[in-house]
Amino acid sequence: MVDYPQMLHTVLDTPNARELADFYRHLLGFHYRPGDEPPTDADADDNPDWLVLTDDAGNHKLAFQQVDELKRTTWPKHEIPMQLHVDYTVPTIEELQRQRARAESLGATILFDRSDDKTEPLYVFADLAGHPFCIFVA
Repeated sequence: MVDYPQMLHTVLDTPNARELADFYRHLLGFHYRPGDEPPTDADADDNPDWLVLTDDAGNHKLAFQQVDELKRTTWPKHEIPMQLHVDYTVPTIEELQRQRARAESLGATILFDRSDDKTEPLYVFADLAGHPFCIFVA
């Protein structure tokens, strides 16, 4: 018997499930759950309403749910709050800078730069759908 519910994955709403799944697949090195891969037939419809990414062991990590509309956060302003964000860590400031460049090359935008902080350097990014996420040195 299990004493507590077990987390399966975190689900992100997005107006483009494939695009956002690809962003995180490249950023984090995850894989599509079998059956969620992009179609190989150029004429096939690739407008999924639900996709799942897994780690190398096949554990579910992130899922993406297609929605018609998603209002982007205005953080650090408070009109539309973050509602949720995910934190990722790297071991060094050099790796933080490398991951910043990778995230931006994949389409992320910087919302907040605290990379010069002596105790916890970090960047807060927005992904392609506007979800905030942090990468910091821990």
